[in-house]
Amino acid sequence: MTNKAAFMSGTNHMIFKEIPMPTLESHEVLIEVDVVGICGSDGHYYQHGNIGDFVVEGDFILGHESAGYVAAIGSGVKSLKVGDRVALEPGVVCGKCEQCLSGKYNLCEHVEFFATPPYHGVFANYVKHPENLCFKLPENVSNAEGALVEPLAVGLHAASQGDVKLGDTVVVFGSGCIGLVSMLASKARGASKVIVVDIIEKRLAFAKKLGATDVINAMEEDVISRVAELTDGKGAHVVIETAGAPITVQQTASVVRKAGTVVLVGMTVKPETSYDFMKLMGKEGTLKTIFRYRNLYPVAINAISSGTIDVKSIVTHEFDFDQIGEAFDFVAKNPVDVVKAVIKVKK
Repeated sequence: MTNKAAFMSGTNHMIFKEIPMPTLESHEVLIEVDVVGICGSDGHYYQHGNIGDFVVEGDFILGHESAGYVAAIGSGVKSLKVGDRVALEPGVVCGKCEQCLSGKYNLCEHVEFFATPPYHGVFANYVKHPENLCFKLPENVSNAEGALVEPLAVGLHAASQGDVKLGDTVVVFGSGCIGLVSMLASKARGASKVIVVDIIEKRLAFAKKLGATDVINAMEEDVISRVAELTDGKGAHVVIETAGAPITVQQTASVVRKAGTVVLVGMTVKPETSYDFMKLMGKEGTLKTIFRYRNLYPVAINAISSGTIDVKSIVTHEFDFDQIGEAFDFVAKNPVDVVKAVIKVKK
């Protein structure tokens, strides 16, 4: 068996190399990669070479949203067998630090996360991964859906941090993939009204198609006034910010209702942005943030399998592995049209 991998070699350039087949430890599984999603972070590394302090040095393999087939198992693996289809949770944690031991392993001080420098990602024919981070997919969940378990876990964590409840009104800033899964997660938790805000009409139409009760084009309407109108002047119980724009971060304090909760998901380009904390304090509002997710892969898989959450409709574009360079270029040049693109690695 050969193992071909796609490397970004400098910005906006992809090359293929043959790499060694992974050698398994007793607790590890060899995965034949089938489907990998292109995440916004992948695109940012590809175009700019870094995200904050995480800098790509040398040729680098991207990709962390993945599903595939078990091709071999280590001697100690008990829960999986060759041929099983699995979704891969991408962060390998130490299990020993304070955060891991407290259950918040997404904040592990020693995490090795696919496609976060210096750790290579999964745009390869074969990768190895610990057994406990390979989650078996039910028969009615496709590998494409399995690859979307990762972004769905982000949306589920955002909705959980906001404690979205039955009958709540939720405002979601941003209608990219993470905004849409946050919307879907909020609806699955019982939100009766989910208002999505963006500046791209095509994406807002897509959000409406997927179940948004109302959409607001911030280029055409005053967001704060429109949210007030849609909520009888009360604002939203929960506001989830996924756009990562300074203006939308700032608007969260204005559209959340008294005693409501703001959840920041998107990251702004600059590390600092202004915020009206006095307005939030006047409402006794709660401000929360998220970093990835924890303990949510089984929940996400069950939600997809049961039909509670439909993630397959989020995929707007699919490319073959040989087209990966063209795929990344297309995603970069067509942000209006692409919601989620996936790469079909296995032929």
